[in-house]
Amino acid sequence: MPPIALAPEAPALVLEPNDRAPGHARRFLVERFRELGIEDDFVGRLVVTELVTNAFKHVGFGHIVVRIFPDGRDDLVTIEVWNQGTGHPVVRPEDADAICGRGLAMMTRLVHDWGVRPLAEGGKIVWARCPR
Repeated sequence: MPPIALAPEAPALVLEPNDRAPGHARRFLVERFRELGIEDDFVGRLVVTELVTNAFKHVGFGHIVVRIFPDGRDDLVTIEVWNQGTGHPVVRPEDADAICGRGLAMMTRLVHDWGVRPLAEGGKIVWARCPR
């Protein structure tokens, strides 16, 4: 079995699951990008907004934790959103009549890759790697 890669130490933002969480997460992303020398990025803001919004809308309890750090292998940055829910995000088929449910599908087209990492202690991390 290949070794498990551990994420580097990085500042974390802990959020309450409510409608203010996405805005706090966007501001955190902009600050982290500035610290990392990355231009303010529309894709990064969209990704963190989508992942945090999904965490509070579909889980709705516990805390949401956001971490943003450079990926050591490529010219990418990783955005992680941890929540205590056990369900995995699902990319829905395109539906022109739907009034919601398009965000994750849009996000997957803009990022390098993304996924879900279940945690032994409960919950999961949904992550996305975006170009710098």
